[in-house]
Amino acid sequence: MIELRTPAEIQEMRAAGAFVASVLEATRAAADVGVDLLDLDALAHRMIRERGAESCYIDYHPSFGGSPFGKVICTSVNDAVLHGLPHRYRLQDGDLLTLDFAASVDGWVADSAVSFVVGTPRDEDLELIEVTERALEAGIAAAVVGNRIGDISAAIGEIAHAAGLKVNLDFGGHGVGREMHGDPHIANDGRRKRGLPLRAGLVFAIEPWFLRGTDKIYTDDDGWTLRSVDGSRGAHSEHTVAITDDGPLVLTARG
Repeated sequence: MIELRTPAEIQEMRAAGAFVASVLEATRAAADVGVDLLDLDALAHRMIRERGAESCYIDYHPSFGGSPFGKVICTSVNDAVLHGLPHRYRLQDGDLLTLDFAASVDGWVADSAVSFVVGTPRDEDLELIEVTERALEAGIAAAVVGNRIGDISAAIGEIAHAAGLKVNLDFGGHGVGREMHGDPHIANDGRRKRGLPLRAGLVFAIEPWFLRGTDKIYTDDDGWTLRSVDGSRGAHSEHTVAITDDGPLVLTARG
């Protein structure tokens, strides 16, 4: 079911957005060569407890997950692009890391992700990250009253195709509110002027993610982590966005 939020409810959602942004900032700052992925999860878990927030991930068990997730942040490294299950792994120089985090504060959810390189970057990794960030910006710019969902999807897909990338449509953006995943689904490619008309009060996560060499993925033996079939690296950028009469409002904006 698609729900519209009142201006007052969107204001209440700002707290969740600010908290999610703060956790991503803190975990990104802590991510360095030699740091264990489980230590990043522990940091996020501690911040959840201190804030009195609730994890959206720890008990999450959708049909595509092998078991309840069991951790509070997704840590996807190199050829892993989505749903990376934290495990005993020390980050190495040059790793491309995506952190994806969602939490509930006072009953409202926000969801966001960021990709970056730990240590010495490869130019092609920086380029891939930059494409996902530009695609996210384009998708947000299209999230205005009078457009349609297809305008967001097309804006994202056009950036990807211009960079020579293929787009996987299995996972994409989604409604956000009292729960982490809701309607509408926002594919990372599509046709303009198609789909749901955009109205003030819609709140959703926009999340372009791309792999350098393929659009095909498989699920790791851990039952969660999604990896490229050819070993190529992936990047993922995401914000929770509210549509208002004054334009898109990014609730998870980082400082």
